Parts: sequence; C-alpha cells; structure tokens
Amino acid sequence: MKPENQHIELDWIKRWAQYAPKKTALHSIDDDLKISYKALHNSINKTANLLKKQFGVEKGDRVAILSINSTEYVILFFAIQKLGAIMLPLNFRLAAPEISYQLEDSGAKVLLFEEAFAETVQKLSFSSEYSIQIDGKAGISEELFAQDDEVIPEIDHAGDFEDACMILYTSGTTGRPKGAIITHKMLFWNSINTGLRLNLTQQDVTITFAPFFHTGGWNVLTTPMLHRGAKVILMKKFDPDKILELCDDEKVSILFGVPTMMDMMYRSEQFEKSSLKTVRYAIVGGEPMPLNLIDTWEEKGVPVRQGYGLTEFGPNVFSLNEEDSKRKIGSIGFPNFYIETRVVDDSDNDVTQGEPGELILKGPVCMKAYWNNPEATEKTIVNGWLHTGDIVRVDEDGYFYVIDRKKEMFISGAENVYPAEVEHVFRTHPAIRDIAVIGVPDEKWGESGKAFIVRNKGFETTSEEFQSWAKDQLAKFKVPKKYAFLDELPKSDSGKILKRKLKEEK
Repeated sequence: MKPENQHIELDWIKRWAQYAPKKTALHSIDDDLKISYKALHNSINKTANLLKKQFGVEKGDRVAILSINSTEYVILFFAIQKLGAIMLPLNFRLAAPEISYQLEDSGAKVLLFEEAFAETVQKLSFSSEYSIQIDGKAGISEELFAQDDEVIPEIDHAGDFEDACMILYTSGTTGRPKGAIITHKMLFWNSINTGLRLNLTQQDVTITFAPFFHTGGWNVLTTPMLHRGAKVILMKKFDPDKILELCDDEKVSILFGVPTMMDMMYRSEQFEKSSLKTVRYAIVGGEPMPLNLIDTWEEKGVPVRQGYGLTEFGPNVFSLNEEDSKRKIGSIGFPNFYIETRVVDDSDNDVTQGEPGELILKGPVCMKAYWNNPEATEKTIVNGWLHTGDIVRVDEDGYFYVIDRKKEMFISGAENVYPAEVEHVFRTHPAIRDIAVIGVPDEKWGESGKAFIVRNKGFETTSEEFQSWAKDQLAKFKVPKKYAFLDELPKSDSGKILKRKLKEEK
C-alpha cells in the first residue's frame, strides 16, 4: 500500500530548514556565496513558483540544464522536483548535435543555459518551448535567490516516491546515448545506502567538483550530504591546488575523486603544505587506484575507500573498507546496504565462487527504465535484475573484483568513452568505409581512443583531417588521438570485428 503524505519524506531541504535553519547548506567558492538551509528552502520555493508561473512547468515536464556547477543549479534541481517535473542535466562538453539529440529524445519543454554556452545553444537543431539564460545581464539568476526571512508561498512537493525526477544520458553499445530514468525512490535509497556505509552525519563537509551531468556529481556525496543536513562546498571545476587548500580551510571530512584526480592532487605543490587532518577518508571510483598512490595518501593520513557504481543503478553500489585498501587492492569490496548481487554466466546461471561472470544487481536504487527505449530496458533489466555488462569475480573472502569493463568502454580523464558511439559518428564521414575504435594507454588521460580506419576508394583523408572534423561532432574527450589506416579490419566468420586483434597490434 502506498504511504500517505509521501511528499514530506522527499522534501529534505524543508525539513532541514526547520531543524537547522542557520546551518550552511551550500558554499560556492567561485562566487564566494554561502546559503543556509532556510535560505535554500526559500530559494527553492521561489524558483518553483517562477518555473510554474512564467514558463508553465508542470508535473512530468522535462527541464534541461546546460551549465557548470553552481548554487543556482542546486536550487533548480530541488525546485524542479517540487513541481514533479524531470530535470535533464546536459553535458556541456558535448557538441551541439549531441546535445540536440538528447533534447529531442527527451522532449524537453524548457532549456536553461549558462551564458558561457549561449553560442552552443544557437547551434542546436532542437528548439525547446522556452530557452532561458540563467546568469549574466539577461539571466534569471537574481530571481532564484531568497533570504532566510523572506516570505515565499510554499509549494507542496508534487512528486511521488516512484516518479521520475531526473534523466541522465549514458552512452552505450548501440551508438546512441540512452536516458536512464532516475526516480525519487532511487535518490532516497542511494542516500540511505551511502549514509550507512560512510557514516555520514550533519557535521560532515565535502567538496563537489564532479560535473552535475554525471551521476557522481549528484549522488556520490551531494544528495546524501544534503539529506543528512551536512555542508556541501561547490566548485565550478576541478582545481587540485584549491581543493587541497579547502580541505584545511573548510575542515573537509570526506573527499571524492577518481584516481587521475587523486594523482593530480598528490603532484600538486599544495599537497605537502596541506595537513588534511580533518579528512576522514577519500572515496575513489571509476577504476582501481594504484598501490603506490594509495600508499602516498595513507602516509598523509588519508585512508582510501574504493567503490563501484553505474548510472543505471547509482554510483554507490559497492564500497571497500579503508582498512582493506591495500590488502585487497583492486577490489570494489562488498555491496552496500539494500543491494542484492549475483554473478552469472551467459544463461543467467550463477557461476561458482572464484569464476568470472557478469555482475547483475537488484534493489531499490535501480533506474526505472531507459527513457523512450523499451527495447534497451528489456535487455538491461531482466526479471527485476539489472545486467551491468561488467565481468567480475568474487574471492574466497567474498570480495568483488571487476576484471573486464562494460563491453569495450574505456575511461579517458575520468570520462566514460564508448567506442560504438564514436564509431557511429565517424561512419557519417564520406571517406570512411569501416572503422573500429579501442582504448589505448595515454600518459596524461589514462586512456584515449585509437581509430582503425578503412577508407573508401578515392579518399586520402589524413588523421589530422579526421581529428579536426571529429572535434565539431563529438566532445573533445571522445575524439580519438591516434589513427591507423588498414585495407581491411580483422573480422570473425560471422563478420564481427575482432577488436582483440587490434589491441594486439596497438
């Protein structure tokens, strides 16, 4: 039976505005702005009224946002939820055609954009009913903020527990991004799981610099911390020197990053100057952290907790206790609370302990579906179990290890790159007859793309020309940095490209 007054449980900021009205909820470093829970609550109501009255936002409408991290973004996040609408965070690193696809696929009614991306908005082929600038002289930013004591008409939370509140687009093997539908239920249970596993309290402080178009930007620590009435420091972009300074100045208790970021902070001159004495531990995800880097941070007094997650099931699925960071290096640890796991073969039969198999997951943090894509949903969620596509093994102590990535995905500078999507775009070039993209080691970014291209007869297009063309079609991190030209791609009898052969020749 559906609980009554479910909306009360979802209005976290309203509760904290009553419990701790003067407590700082958000501290935007770049804007030198602090906002209390009471002011945040008032701002959310003010913004919800604006969206409803001026732009006609109603329950179920999709509201897209093209912006870097900001206080306004967080206010909009909760205001859109208040109205029962659905937020679509857009990746500002994408090219205009990629953004246009997401707007069209989602059917966004409103596009809110930062002034810095006005030129990109002009290039979009999809036009929302309303395109509104957030900041700058022509923006609505000032209309979003309210003071602690300002009287704002209260808007009841229109969303229900099972309703969608956000769509996060994630690329896949089909060559087109898929929109994972995130529900209030998913946010709630992700927060509960995270709080239980990381021992979050109202006194905790974290820094959010992961972009809000990633599930990690919202759900690794931002939403769990705000659910707990804790303090979130916002940064518009990753700055290793500044983050290390803030750890001491703001008494940061939990730090989140991927191994590349942790390495960049370690190599910063500020690393030796910072005490980091208030940092309880660092949460690391994306890929295993090298042992020497774990040692470096632990020598500094900061234990490392590695984890595992995915957009479709939330970023906080597994966590490795900090005392096991070296003893079980490479492990993602155990599943978090209220998450069921199985490791299965191609027939969905459980494999024996120690044998590799696909990780499948079940629990209240599972996405509702892929937006407007029932076929992909049915392939991913089978009998209530979400198939991750990741191959794992479980050791004799019950610790999980990821031994192969989703299909052919690789990670470049903390960004997931799916070769099928890159190949899909490249195949639109008239010079290309066939193409395969793989990830190869990159000194700066960890991995980057290498394209193996078979050109059509009569074309002598160079790698430089392909790369220049691709920069207008794809986000920079997706553009292959290396190219090789072949007469034919190696293929199996069934016609499938043998990427393992290409990897042997890379």
